[in-house]
Amino acid sequence: MVQPRFIGVLALALALTPFTHALDLPRQSPEFTIQTTNGKPLQLSQYKGRAVVLAFILTNCPHCQKAVGFLAKDAVEFAPRGLQVLASAVDIGAAQKVPGFVRDFNPPFPVGFNADPNVVLDYMQHPRAVIPHMPMLVFIDKDGIIRAQLEGDSPLLEEKVMEENLRQQIDELLKGPAASKSVAKKAPGAPAAAPKKTP
Repeated sequence: MVQPRFIGVLALALALTPFTHALDLPRQSPEFTIQTTNGKPLQLSQYKGRAVVLAFILTNCPHCQKAVGFLAKDAVEFAPRGLQVLASAVDIGAAQKVPGFVRDFNPPFPVGFNADPNVVLDYMQHPRAVIPHMPMLVFIDKDGIIRAQLEGDSPLLEEKVMEENLRQQIDELLKGPAASKSVAKKAPGAPAAAPKKTP
C-alpha cells in the first residue's frame, strides 16, 4: 500500500518540476481582436498583406515601455516595406490606462487592450499555469504566419541589445519565410498569478 506521506511528497515534487512547453512555430495566426478605447475593435485580418508585430504589454511596465519606444521607431522606418505594429495592454483596468499611456508615449501605431488575459495566453500558446514575462511580442509575416515569439525574459530583449534585436527580427520578417528565424521562448515553471514585469 502506498503511504499517504509518499503521495504528498510526489505531488509536491511534480508541482515544483519546471513546466516546459514547445511552441508550434511557425504556425498560422488565428484571428485576434484588440479592443480600443473608441469602441471600434481592431482585428488582425484588417492588416492582411502586411507584416505585423503584435506587442502585449503592461502600461506601467518599464521594460514594456522601452519596447514600445523602440517599436515606435521601427514602425516609422519599416512602414514603407509593409510593417504594421499593434499593441494591446493586458493590465487590470487597461481600458482606463491606455489613454494615458498613449498620451505619455505617443506611439505611431494603434494601442488597445484585452480584458481577458487568458485569450492572450491562448493566442500565444502560453500555458495558463505559467506566469508570462512582459512584454510578449509576436512576429507575423505577410501571409499571416507567426514566425517568432519573444517574452520579456528573452536574452534578445535585454535592455542593451533590445533595439538592435528588434530591428533584425523585423528585417528578417519582412524578407520572408526563408530569412525568418523561429524564436521559441522559455517557459518558466511557476504557477499563474499576474503577468510579470521585466525590469
